Amino acid sequence: MKKNILEVDGIQKKYGERVILSDVYLKCETSDIIGLLGRNGSGKSTLLKIIFGVISAPNKCIRIDSVSKNNQNVLLNDISYLSQEQFIPNHLSVKKAVILSVDKQKIKFFYEDEFIQSILFKRINHLSGGELRYLEIKIVLFNASKFVLLDEPYNGLSPIMVDIVNELIKTNSYKKGIVITDHNYQNVIKISTQLILIKDGKTHYIKEKAELVDKGYLTSSAFL
Repeated sequence: MKKNILEVDGIQKKYGERVILSDVYLKCETSDIIGLLGRNGSGKSTLLKIIFGVISAPNKCIRIDSVSKNNQNVLLNDISYLSQEQFIPNHLSVKKAVILSVDKQKIKFFYEDEFIQSILFKRINHLSGGELRYLEIKIVLFNASKFVLLDEPYNGLSPIMVDIVNELIKTNSYKKGIVITDHNYQNVIKISTQLILIKDGKTHYIKEKAELVDKGYLTSSAFL
């Protein structure tokens, strides 16, 4: 299977006089699960939105398989993006949302999921927060894109659903590269094959978890 490579470099972003991102390099390949860590306001979500194209940034350099994507806005064919905000309209049924979002050849496989079967005929606005989040994650992961960006996927999920979602992420990582960020850093650390910390606007590749303590992201008691 061919490996695809996403490279992001030279991204800078300011809001007024406040510098959010100033020296960012990120590389993600097929089968990578990149865990993006950082304190609140460090620029994690902003970076994902810039990569996907919903936020502009000067001098950004985005390449997929060595081909520049700088002049494209939203990279729907190459990258799928799970935002923190709900993206499925409330008036739809779950079944209709799946039909509109998932390739016809994949729908049968999509339905082979006891949880999806249990909510299939519900309206979106009747789902719990966790049910909706699971549906959104699964739809995004079933997209034919080469890469997936997941922003706060664990929000509202029970511990059992977190485990199911992690299995979904692992299964899809065999054919996609995945970047994930979430306030639940324990789950991010647990599932990731590579960790990147955003601090002071810069990306720091983490080789040992103890570096997260050295760089002031975690306290030593977090490892106890």
